[in-house]
Amino acid sequence: MSVNRRTQRDRSTTTRAALLAAARPLFAEHGFAAVGTETIVRAAGVTRGALYHQFADKTELFVAVYEQVAQEVAEQIALRLAELTDPSELLRAGVDAWLELSSAPDVQRIALIEAPAVLGWERWRDAGQASAMGLVEAALNAVIAVGRIPQQPVRPLAHVLIGAIDEAALFVARADDQAAARAQMRAVLHAVLAGLERS
Repeated sequence: MSVNRRTQRDRSTTTRAALLAAARPLFAEHGFAAVGTETIVRAAGVTRGALYHQFADKTELFVAVYEQVAQEVAEQIALRLAELTDPSELLRAGVDAWLELSSAPDVQRIALIEAPAVLGWERWRDAGQASAMGLVEAALNAVIAVGRIPQQPVRPLAHVLIGAIDEAALFVARADDQAAARAQMRAVLHAVLAGLERS
C-alpha cells in the first residue's frame, strides 16, 4: 500500500472519528431533529463535504452514533458478565447492568428515545437485538445447562426477554423519578427470571 493511500485512509478514519465524537454529545443534549449538520461539522472541525464523504446524510451519521453507543453498552455488559462464575447469576447481572448502563443520559437519549424515531421501530428493534441477542442467548444457554431453567428453545425466549428488558429501560427513561423506576423495573425483571427458574 502506498504512503498516499495509507495517509488518505488515516485522514478518513480521523474525520469519521471526529464527526462521531462531535455528533454524539449534540444528539444526546439536543436530540436528532434540533441538531443541524452545520453545527456538527463546526464542532468536529471539518467541512460539510467531509461529512457527506463519510455519511450519506445526517440520519446515517446518527445511525453510526447509535451503533457506537449500542456496541459500548454491549461490551460493558459482556465484561461484567465475564467476571461471574455462577451461571444462575448471569441473567440477573445482565438485567442490572443494562438498567444501570441505559440510565446514562447519552444512552437514554440516543438509544432509547431518539433511535426509534430516527431509524424507525423495525430497524431500531433489529439493531438492538443484533447487539443483545448473543449475550442473552449465551446467558440462557449457561443457565439451562446447569438446570436452573428447563430445556427449551433459546431464541424465542431470548426475544421475549430482550423485549421486556428494552421496555423496562424505556419506562425508566420516561419516568420523572428514574431511580425509583429503575428499582421497580429491576424487581419486576428479577421476578420474571425467578418465574422462569420455577417453570
